Amino acid sequence: MITLTQTAVGKVREILDAQEPKPEGLRISVVGGGCSGFSYSMAFENSPGMLDKTYNFEGLKVFIDQASMLYLDGAEVDYVETLEGAGFKFNNPHVKSTCGCGSSFSV
Repeated sequence: MITLTQTAVGKVREILDAQEPKPEGLRISVVGGGCSGFSYSMAFENSPGMLDKTYNFEGLKVFIDQASMLYLDGAEVDYVETLEGAGFKFNNPHVKSTCGCGSSFSV
């Protein structure tokens, strides 16, 4: 199972509420690419796919496809703000290494 921190849920809701028309939920996936092999993707969706797993975090629907779930099981998504910038951070126990910029990973 994947988890989202309260901070991440709050930030996603803030962004979601600003969308018109308002999407049904958030899709989190793992896609091929990046200098280490895989990268994370987050996008708003109007409906889940037939084989998606749907999670509910305080009313926020999160859709994850079966292939991505293999890489995301046990991961935590947080939203962090630092002096260097702000963004969503994935804490994933399956990751063996990341690239220098931190935007891609290998398992």
